[in-house]
Amino acid sequence: MNSARILLIDDDDLFRKATRLTLERAGHMVVEAADGEEGLRRYREGRPDVVILDLIMPGKEGLETIRDLKAHDPAVRILAVSGGGRIDSRDYLPLAQALGAKRILDKPFTEGTLFSVLDELLGGA
Repeated sequence: MNSARILLIDDDDLFRKATRLTLERAGHMVVEAADGEEGLRRYREGRPDVVILDLIMPGKEGLETIRDLKAHDPAVRILAVSGGGRIDSRDYLPLAQALGAKRILDKPFTEGTLFSVLDELLGGA
């Protein structure tokens, strides 16, 4: 897997830090954001190769963030992830794909699954 610039948007500090460390150990450069508003700002600051985006967040949630990212850059490659919330994540993930997420994953997922999906997304460069 080639090194990539990844924007990781998730309100769960523990998940975000663990995922960042996993990605950095694999040679990727990771920028973190704790919510959709911060994620949009960080995307505009330095267009990453891939955005990993949680769907259920306070403030600007994931589906709205996907829509805004796609409006800003139709070519953005988004991996939407969700561990559920008020409604089951299986309800949110197909909506994320319909809005333009290239891939979706249920949390929790394995490191191998994450790297496999990233390989697919980066291969489409």
